[in-house]
Amino acid sequence: MSVRTRTWLLRGLIVVVIAGVAFVAWNLRGPRAIDPAEPDFTGSADTTPGSLATSVDPVKRGLYLAQQGDCVACHTAPGGKPFAGGLALDTGFGIVYASNITPDKDTGIGGWTDQEYLHAVRDGVGRHGAPLYPAMPYNDYALVSDQDLLAIKAYLATVPAVNNKVPAPHMPFPFDIRQMMWGWNLLFFRNHTYVADSGQSAEWNRGAYLVQGLGHCTACHTPKNFIGGDKGGQPLQGFQLQGWYAPELSNNPYQGLGQWSVEELVGYLKTGGNVHSVASGPMAEAVYNSTQHFNDADLKAMAVYLKSLPGSDHKRPDALQADDQAMVLGKQIYAANCAACHISTGQGVDGMVTSFKGAAGIQAPDASSLIRTVLLGSRGAATQANPTAAAMPNFSWKLSDAQTAAVLTYIRNSWGNAAAPVTIDQVANARTNLKAREVLGDR
Repeated sequence: MSVRTRTWLLRGLIVVVIAGVAFVAWNLRGPRAIDPAEPDFTGSADTTPGSLATSVDPVKRGLYLAQQGDCVACHTAPGGKPFAGGLALDTGFGIVYASNITPDKDTGIGGWTDQEYLHAVRDGVGRHGAPLYPAMPYNDYALVSDQDLLAIKAYLATVPAVNNKVPAPHMPFPFDIRQMMWGWNLLFFRNHTYVADSGQSAEWNRGAYLVQGLGHCTACHTPKNFIGGDKGGQPLQGFQLQGWYAPELSNNPYQGLGQWSVEELVGYLKTGGNVHSVASGPMAEAVYNSTQHFNDADLKAMAVYLKSLPGSDHKRPDALQADDQAMVLGKQIYAANCAACHISTGQGVDGMVTSFKGAAGIQAPDASSLIRTVLLGSRGAATQANPTAAAMPNFSWKLSDAQTAAVLTYIRNSWGNAAAPVTIDQVANARTNLKAREVLGDR
């Protein structure tokens, strides 16, 4: 860490500590009361009889809502029991282990009252009064109605109880001082439920409620500052997280969803692929665990909301010339290793193989996801609606750092694409980081 970085970090910590004193006083007022009223926009737009989304049975409705929140993804460790916790989450500041949310009374939430549960999920305060780390996206879940959150609790009470005490967080000093989170909350946490925009349609508001709340899309797709808070004025404009780049989710035509129709976005969230892109990495897991289970009305509402966001002002740079050394080498590597599936014109196969031509993800300002996919391969986003989703093989054994950089540079600057070249150092660093995590070859 450079001297400049340490200096700014120290200044930031001082600000957080000072702010924390004020927040502790504010927090002594106690948890927010349970709200018995539920605004109309939180109800699913799906009116299909028997739908899980509109069921009066809180357990059935809670199942649907838990899928919307993708709870199983974080609260299930590899090889572990569903919702039993233990998954290690690399926050960038240290490791936090996801909690056990099964109804086990000793290590889970079986003995929790509704108030204790809500205080944790929406207020970010644990059962015994300690602040939670924002790896738990309570800043998003605060927007969700109490009725939706309690329906999830009702569903979780029906899953098998698992006695599994998860490890304590491994956070280096000073981030191991949980009281600092009071200051972080004062700076970045706004504790209120979603307020509908009267100038927008019910469908738009439903989409905003899902994206901003249970969907917690901002957790990955919104840029963060140096202490992990969302950067103001840049909602869903892309961010690099744990070696993957979560792309911009706006109507920006260059690096966002501007070239996607609402129907194409719905299809992507339902099946894991469309003519523009095929989900991979964490997004493939999100489709599998979460969005494939949404009803079409909710998916359309999300798409309508996302397409309404103007997004960033990133401008298209000039593409590299075809005679550039990296472009020449990259074209040769592409023809030998990629063209069979992605087609020589970069068009891919609709819903199965990623299209490179004009793809926003290919032209993203950060190539981390592309590098990682080449080195790890991809399982593909197999779903009920698309059970034969294609998988990409691992090329880490075959392509050197220079070859990987060249082929990705070629892909990012061909067929009308334009983006910064991928460097050898970027690939080398990614390969080193993957080896350190002992995941190279896992996919």
